[in-house]
Amino acid sequence: MREIELRAWDSVSNEYRKLDMNSGKQNLGMGFEVMGGINSNITTIYHSIGDVIEQYTGLKDKNGVEIYEGAIVKMFGANIYAVEFFDGKFNPVSDLETSNWEVIGNIHENADLLEVN
Repeated sequence: MREIELRAWDSVSNEYRKLDMNSGKQNLGMGFEVMGGINSNITTIYHSIGDVIEQYTGLKDKNGVEIYEGAIVKMFGANIYAVEFFDGKFNPVSDLETSNWEVIGNIHENADLLEVN
């Protein structure tokens, strides 16, 4: 079992912040419980209302960059995808874990990368 890592996109300041599951309360707002912190205990994560919470896939790209939900990844040629959790897995990176993915942006700051020309 891997440790769960989360990040939050703050739509007010337009930046990411990492959510530390082991530090207790982080900021006022909403809370949710996550299984998988230290010793697999249930941990409550507090985040601001309006944050978009994204989970780490457990995978890194070809450059060693962690791949999270919401990442925009490129594979080989011109195939560009947004990483999303669906049907119990992180699509598309879970299906091809040994592939040559590269994180090229995220859906919040670089949505234009997903536009079809």
